[in-house]
Amino acid sequence: MTHARGSMSFLIAWLLVLFALAGPAAGQEQAEAASPLAAAIAELLAERGDELQAFYDVRDQRPAWRDSRTVAAFAAALHTLDGDGLIPGDYRPDALVAGHRQAHESEADLERQARFDLYASRVLLTALRHLQRGKLDPHDIDPGWEVPIAAPPLDLAALSRAVDAQRFEQAFAEVRPAYAPYERLRTGLARYRNIERLGGWPSLPARERSLRPGDIDDDVVLLRERLAVIGELEVMAADIAAFPGAELEAPDPRHYDEGLEAAVRRFQRRHLLEVDGIVGPQTRRALNVPVEVRIDQIRLNLERARWLLHGLPEAFVLVDIAGYQLSYFRPGGEIWRSRIVVGRPYRRTPSLRSEITHLTVNPTWTIPPTIRREDVLPRVRQDLGYLWRENIRVLSPSGTPLDPWEIDWDNPGNIMLRQDPGPQNALGRVAIRFPNEHLVYLHDTPAQGLFAREQRAFSSGCIRVQGVLELVQLLFDDTDSDRDIQSLIDSGQTRNVPLAERVPVILHYWTVHAAEDGELAFRPDIYQRDEALLTALDRPLAW
Repeated sequence: MTHARGSMSFLIAWLLVLFALAGPAAGQEQAEAASPLAAAIAELLAERGDELQAFYDVRDQRPAWRDSRTVAAFAAALHTLDGDGLIPGDYRPDALVAGHRQAHESEADLERQARFDLYASRVLLTALRHLQRGKLDPHDIDPGWEVPIAAPPLDLAALSRAVDAQRFEQAFAEVRPAYAPYERLRTGLARYRNIERLGGWPSLPARERSLRPGDIDDDVVLLRERLAVIGELEVMAADIAAFPGAELEAPDPRHYDEGLEAAVRRFQRRHLLEVDGIVGPQTRRALNVPVEVRIDQIRLNLERARWLLHGLPEAFVLVDIAGYQLSYFRPGGEIWRSRIVVGRPYRRTPSLRSEITHLTVNPTWTIPPTIRREDVLPRVRQDLGYLWRENIRVLSPSGTPLDPWEIDWDNPGNIMLRQDPGPQNALGRVAIRFPNEHLVYLHDTPAQGLFAREQRAFSSGCIRVQGVLELVQLLFDDTDSDRDIQSLIDSGQTRNVPLAERVPVILHYWTVHAAEDGELAFRPDIYQRDEALLTALDRPLAW
């Protein structure tokens, strides 16, 4: 009994200690919630009904920024947004510190303190939203944008606790896109900024003559330095050190040798240039792009990543327009990739998000009005036999066949031109359909030779896929279907085949790609979208 009473006394004493430790914080929160400053905050927030009010609701209108150390920690964290390609000055970190000091010069000026508290919280919420889904509205940059932005709501209760504990960088980390490509872009940005701090890379002088393997030229020295800066080429001194014996003669750095050729080919491949090992005009221009321009290119692609990289499904098809690549992220984690052909600069492939609903096997092709007017009619006017060679039928709007000889091709009126199924059909053997207002889709093509090109903007907006039959079979396999695509094609019938389950598809435009090994691939801006995006990204925020 004595032992039991002693244990109970110890427990009571320990609980009293815990209450003593926790009591002041809880009491402080209650006092702040009932303070005149909290009342002033509540009055300013009355009937707003927005996220700022919701943030203070979870705090019972307690002020968030009374402590100068909290404001200083927040200001310091805002400077780290530079690592995401955002501009810390947009969020005025230095003005926050000065504003806190001015607001609290007089403890009696409750309205001024309340207004500062709301302002600092608004800056915090703005920074978080910019990190989560982008600083800019993509519809303002690209009117054809069809990808919905549905970022998850902020956890305001957790954010409130983070503010009280001054854990701002942790709060930022929790809202960043939680996908590897985003983090690889951030790592690449830090790397290229370090290159900038070290002086960048040398430029090759403009020459009419190309540098070729085997050449001996002073420009080869600059070429070596340029590729060494980005890690494409080990410096020659390291190669010499790998050989034992001081009697070895150092190689001539002006000699364009096999190792340098391999490095040039890697550079060309990453920049979607013709991979020939020859430093011609295009390769020279790509080599001479300043590091500052590459940094901006990474920054604006981080912004594009924030528009897209949230709420992605487990399985989806991603079309990388500027990279001419399709990736199918399968349910089990495997990734199937293929080359694609996209729209010409004047017939751009749009950015959009939809769902694959069905396939058309052995499709006919009803020639769209723009292609009919600009491409087909000029050929028909020159040679009516073009229609027969291409298996194109002339139809009335209701689908009734018309005699091509009876058409006034200078003024054909309201007719349809439809290409029959077959090996010459522009859509090949299968088309993959998904709803969108641009009427684009993925499809096969008889022009297989185009896939061998490094830059492949040759279509009228739709996306031609190399190995599309393999992709279709994977879609069948992954949506619980026992269909066989080759059997469907061999039937010769034109038919629509629904997928058992819809598969999300995203068409997006990236001019920088961060590979799994961390290397950055810079792509030509085929649709000239980067400049407008960078201008908008660098435009100061209006508060």
